[in-house]
Amino acid sequence: MKVPLLDLKPQYQALKAELDAAVLRVSESQWFILGPEVKALEAAVAKYSGCRFGIGLSSGTDALLIALMALDIGAGDEVITSPYTFFATAGTIARTGARPVFVDIEPGTFNISPDAIERFISGCEQRDGKLINRATGGRVRAIMPVHLYGQMADMTRIMAIAQRYDLRVIEDAAQAIGSEDAQGRRACSIGDIGCLSFFPTKNLGAFGDAGACVTNDAELAAKLFKLRVHGMEPKYYHQLIGGNFRLDEIQAAVLNVKLPHLDSWSEARQRNAAFYDAVFAKAGIRGLVPPPPAPKGARHIYNQYCVRVPRRDELRAHLGTAGVGVEIYYPLPLHMQQCFEYLGHRPEDFPESLRASQESLALPIYPELEESQLQYVVDSVRTFFGR
Repeated sequence: MKVPLLDLKPQYQALKAELDAAVLRVSESQWFILGPEVKALEAAVAKYSGCRFGIGLSSGTDALLIALMALDIGAGDEVITSPYTFFATAGTIARTGARPVFVDIEPGTFNISPDAIERFISGCEQRDGKLINRATGGRVRAIMPVHLYGQMADMTRIMAIAQRYDLRVIEDAAQAIGSEDAQGRRACSIGDIGCLSFFPTKNLGAFGDAGACVTNDAELAAKLFKLRVHGMEPKYYHQLIGGNFRLDEIQAAVLNVKLPHLDSWSEARQRNAAFYDAVFAKAGIRGLVPPPPAPKGARHIYNQYCVRVPRRDELRAHLGTAGVGVEIYYPLPLHMQQCFEYLGHRPEDFPESLRASQESLALPIYPELEESQLQYVVDSVRTFFGR
């Protein structure tokens, strides 16, 4: 048996008639940029995320970049974030001219540690109402938590820190649309701006690159709308320097078809995760640690199901031979990437991020998996451990 890490074909086949009709509808209208499909998606995604405003964008990366631009973050500023995440999180900070400030993650959730944020801030000082990094002289302006793998970071503590030091908060929810914390708050609805990715492999995926920002702040929403069209309003009059961050009408049409099915897909991922949890617990495999359950009342949408294995690379090779698709997220933390050498970090500066990069392995979790496939994955893992 072969079990791919992800297979998008079953989802397409189930919605083929609707998806093909949606693409054809846009083709026949010949309205490809910022049309009715985009407007409908913006309203629907905002409502789904518990926000007032949605801004359709060209990708999740551009959502992060434009959020930073909307908050006027740039040269001389610093943004606190995680070194254990996809590159775009820190890459967009650097692209504005600001400095990424890495702090370590929690070992269980893989999410940024509020304690680590507090420790970093303890090395800063306040001058004239500004939080200044003593080591660099830069002004700390914002926190960018990542809701990694479909589970929310501890936003209650992060927001308390942000409010204490007058910091802005950008939620990187590229992997977490529909996730909720223990208070029932949706990802993206708590900070100043939430950023979403609709890359095809995400729980809600387009037919190419696509993304969005959501916010409850009317002033920020107005600025984001301008920035995505080169800072233009009205046509050919530019109040700001923005960029071309527009969402294609075809991608919006595809997402409008898919969004009503998102909850059922997330529930299927949760069922698959529960299957893994139960069978792994029963097997009692020493040396394999499943992801921890979400806190009571919280909602984990399992964009990935990542286990920890000290012999990770050996298990990866074994599963590959058995026909089981797996992936390493992420093999090299951002503080060790060549392009961030100028930050001056050592590998051991963030030990939990380093350990996660060496031990984590994502198993197949997509909604259409059959129980026989899930069992085959588990059996293949058990064979490796001799159980």
